[in-house]
Amino acid sequence: MSAANLGSTGLEDRPAAPVSPAGERPWGDGLRSQVWFGDPGKTGFMHRSWLRSEGLPDDTFEGRPVIGIANSWSELTSCNIHLRALAEHVKRGIWQAGGVPFEFPTTSAGEPLVRPTAMLLRNLMAMDLEETLRMNPLDGVVLLAGCDKTTPAYLMGAASVDLPTLLMTGGPMLNGKYRGTDIGSGTSVWRFTEAYRAGQITADEVREAEGCMARSQGHCMTMGTASTLACVSEYMGMQLPGTAALGANDSRRATAAHLAGRRIVEMVAEDLRPSKILTREAFENGVRANAALGGSTNAVIHLLALARRVGVELTLDDFDELVRDIPVLADLMPSGRFLMEEFQDAGGTAGLAETLGDLLHRDTLTVTGRTLGENYAGAEVWDREVIRPRDNPVKPVGSGIAVLRGNLAPRGAVIKQSAATPQLMTHTGRALVWDSLQQYLADADDPDLDVNADDILIVRNVGPKGYPGMPEVGNMPLPRKILEAGTMDMVRISDARMSGTSYGTVVLHVVPEAAAGGPLALVRTGDRVTLDVPNRSLSMDVSDEELARRREEWTPRTVPGTERGWTRLYVEHVVQADEGCDLDFLQGRSGAAVGPQAF
Repeated sequence: MSAANLGSTGLEDRPAAPVSPAGERPWGDGLRSQVWFGDPGKTGFMHRSWLRSEGLPDDTFEGRPVIGIANSWSELTSCNIHLRALAEHVKRGIWQAGGVPFEFPTTSAGEPLVRPTAMLLRNLMAMDLEETLRMNPLDGVVLLAGCDKTTPAYLMGAASVDLPTLLMTGGPMLNGKYRGTDIGSGTSVWRFTEAYRAGQITADEVREAEGCMARSQGHCMTMGTASTLACVSEYMGMQLPGTAALGANDSRRATAAHLAGRRIVEMVAEDLRPSKILTREAFENGVRANAALGGSTNAVIHLLALARRVGVELTLDDFDELVRDIPVLADLMPSGRFLMEEFQDAGGTAGLAETLGDLLHRDTLTVTGRTLGENYAGAEVWDREVIRPRDNPVKPVGSGIAVLRGNLAPRGAVIKQSAATPQLMTHTGRALVWDSLQQYLADADDPDLDVNADDILIVRNVGPKGYPGMPEVGNMPLPRKILEAGTMDMVRISDARMSGTSYGTVVLHVVPEAAAGGPLALVRTGDRVTLDVPNRSLSMDVSDEELARRREEWTPRTVPGTERGWTRLYVEHVVQADEGCDLDFLQGRSGAAVGPQAF
């Protein structure tokens, strides 16, 4: 990969980014950390004295920028297991640039392990980070994230405080290898397990594939949610250019972490904060890049939540309207054939940015202090099978996320067109309805289940309030008798999410969710349901009068496990998917004002 494709680090000679007037900084002139360390009295004594136990010299407290390194490392978050080592490279860069680094932990969320879903922890993690940044003597922060929810959580928390911020994701793992072929995290899991349920492969083959898939440190190497959010955040200006797709074990990622440490010190001097980077145009770049990548539907929820933190007007409809002229150009699983190793080798994020050209806003500001266009100028693509030219796309213009509405989803639902079966995009069928995922899974293996391939499978009460947390179960496994008959896809509808590594004709994020009294709670087995993606419609053939009668009979379900603690707070305050599933009281910025003294 050429230097051009790594992108400009922002460390070269360039005009300085504009510095905010002191009036925009509630602590006044100078470094925020000096409110703590520059105090000559008792309070300053306390702040400085206890930190000396860490072996810090006197000049640590004399006007050096203090940089936090927020680390989502956890042994329960395997995708981020290498971030402790990466933090050391960030620290080198910070010290080298004259700053003082302090690494700190936060709540983490390991996608493969957390039940009922890691999404339940995203807002908690964001709140944890927000409070840590505001309450401590920090002038800027480097965010170390990777696994699906850790990246949006960190962006949300940091953007709310609005200190100079630079994101560094952990990078994808090596390709999975199985009997001479590449296999991808998540995507191949669904394929292997469905093939096993259909009787096409043995349990020993499944176990063999399981041992071949996760061969290194790093997050999923498909274009799932982790890779999607890493790349999208780079195109939105929050990561150093050319770094999102670098492999977790690639030495260039350690180099990039070192450069990130240097750069954040400069960003503090320039007062370059997320509020200057995360503009409406930056979000449009993220939405459009997601379509070109064949990226995750989860990006919809996360970007909506982030936009509401920073006061940018972004709606669910933008994810449809902004991408109708965008083809899928990255031939990556689950929408395509390849994995992140091939994407990086083909030119990576820089090569795709240059291919997109004027389909992106090229004058948006980024963490380098330069524009997006300047960052990627001169980048090349080395393999046009992986990163396609615009006149030979993987999927044609208009294959991005579609937003559906109708009497089944008045406020919207989404479908990932690039991962769906074209023949099912316009389909009418009998609804088969389950009130819980557990009921569906119990029935799916029943050989006597009354189901045929034209039916539409509906599982409800799997949304933000109803599960709780809105798990990635929307791509529910097909009934065994359907698989054994050779059918590998059916229309599936739910108020859940699905993994970015998933595929199929799956309608997701139905709003309002069933637990909030949406029409999804009223549909019944036997109703005729029509999916019409070209016309952006999702409807049930049930009269308004009948729906009103059913609503009178409907009563909310009691969700077990929501009586106390964080889960109770979440269920009481989470907003719906079309607003990003944040907590209502966390929308908007809190700022970085220094609190009153503690002693």
